[in-house]
Amino acid sequence: MTRKPKPVKDSFVRMTELVLPNDTNTLNNLMGGRMMHLMDVAAAISAQRHSNRIVVTASVDNVSFREGIKLGSVITLEAQVTRSFSSSMEVHIEVWAEDIPSGTKVKSNEAFFTFVAVDQSGRPIDVPDAVPETEAEHEWFKGALRRRQLRLVLGGRMAPQEATELKALFDLVAQAAEDDTAAG
Repeated sequence: MTRKPKPVKDSFVRMTELVLPNDTNTLNNLMGGRMMHLMDVAAAISAQRHSNRIVVTASVDNVSFREGIKLGSVITLEAQVTRSFSSSMEVHIEVWAEDIPSGTKVKSNEAFFTFVAVDQSGRPIDVPDAVPETEAEHEWFKGALRRRQLRLVLGGRMAPQEATELKALFDLVAQAAEDDTAAG
């Protein structure tokens, strides 16, 4: 049973935390594992808002730690579903670190999490289609199928030749290279 489509904006989550001593390593920076925990929580809430179901984390794409986040900083996590598939949802999350006394704010982390909605016995269950409305939401939505296919290929759950969106992307890159060679 397909559920009624929902705007992706309805899945938006903003979560704010203060970095306390118990959250830090010996350099007084937020521990990476604690950051991943907070990202997982915010992204899970977003997926739950979209699906109105219990969700489980299926994958996390490339979490890069751009900036150390110091003790006493305020971190803001923003998460939103970018696209849904049959039972899975991709969630984009950004993390901002703010030093309130100095007035500085930097993006410290960004990632895509994938969640699967499950029923009470843990079996995957259908989720609503995600409906993008803004230009940015449409861009995230368009790229989600490529990112999904890449995750499936890397995870051994899809043969590379079946990844039509990835193939089309590489065909565009090859065509542009040929055009540059012909023009130059």
